[in-house]
Amino acid sequence: MIKKSSSPILRDAKRIVIKVGSSLVTNEGRGLDEQAIGEWSRQLAHLIRDGREVIMVSSGAIAEGMKRLGWTTRPHAIQELQAAAAVGQMGLAQMYETKLRLNGLGSAQVLLTHADLADRERYLNARSTLLTLLKLGVVPVINENDTVVNDEIKFGDNDTLGALVANLVEADALVILTDQKGLFTADPRKDPGAQFVDEAPAGDPALEVMAGGAGSSIGRGGMITKILAAKRAAGSGASTVIAWGREPDALIRLTQGEAIGTLLVAQTQKTQARKQWMADHLQLRGAVTVDAGAAAKLREEGKSLLPIGMLQVEGDFSRGDVIAVRDDSGVEFARGLANYSSAEARLLCRKASSEFEKLLGYAAEPEMLHRDNLVLTR
Repeated sequence: MIKKSSSPILRDAKRIVIKVGSSLVTNEGRGLDEQAIGEWSRQLAHLIRDGREVIMVSSGAIAEGMKRLGWTTRPHAIQELQAAAAVGQMGLAQMYETKLRLNGLGSAQVLLTHADLADRERYLNARSTLLTLLKLGVVPVINENDTVVNDEIKFGDNDTLGALVANLVEADALVILTDQKGLFTADPRKDPGAQFVDEAPAGDPALEVMAGGAGSSIGRGGMITKILAAKRAAGSGASTVIAWGREPDALIRLTQGEAIGTLLVAQTQKTQARKQWMADHLQLRGAVTVDAGAAAKLREEGKSLLPIGMLQVEGDFSRGDVIAVRDDSGVEFARGLANYSSAEARLLCRKASSEFEKLLGYAAEPEMLHRDNLVLTR
């Protein structure tokens, strides 16, 4: 359970989601910490120059809004929390834009709710947007859309959002920067015998016992939400590091292989987790039949399925549903997430991507099933 980490997980990670909490972003509620955000931005630029893709999940909108409105304690009324979020989000986005641009990086504000990631179509839309931003070298700065949600403000936390984003983009790792060094076996403020946990398996039930306790008066989380976030991220194969956000060059040092904070290791590889989920789907909403050439490219070359190789579409499915892929003899040999609905797919059969906009009225993905969202079943 407790051992010194020597894992290369962060050193080898290519796509990393980094979450920072309200107390760090706002310097314990005193206002946006310009120096800290500048330091994280400098480190993000270093990671990107090193060939990595990074996404920032940042709390702080409500806390910054409270400061701008002159409130010293977090309100309980939902409408006041939403008003604080609306006020604070302006400053939060502006600060990240300024600091990232000073380090040669573009930024994009992305506001999400849990509902966005629960709905199949909105899930795929969010995923496509984030992956496009990463491809363009832009840093997405994500926060919960606290201005329009209720349950997330009352019960949610950005640790969970960080894990959901890690799942969404199939990140290699989730880094949660907090105001604590990491996880201890007990509260070190109350138990002088508490030991630091360097590394443990994500999802170990014993971790939840260790992590009892609430968050700060500024934020909503606590160590327990970070443990549960690590468990959720591990479901898609992402390991999690919980580290002190003011540790000098923490992000750079982590990606150089240094052991900082607590490492919670996913027990399933990223590719295995996603593809097993698709392979195990019991209810398929439809299927596409493909020609011999397309079948060979999927089976032998690991390519995506392009509509030009599709012969027939069956069933009634929506974008984001798992569907079967059959060869021209009617045998299922693959499954994947549909980028188009069944109605759209019927229009696209045997068509090149250059014709999509004319047929559909818009241009979207060139693939019916992207290879990252496709698994061979036989």
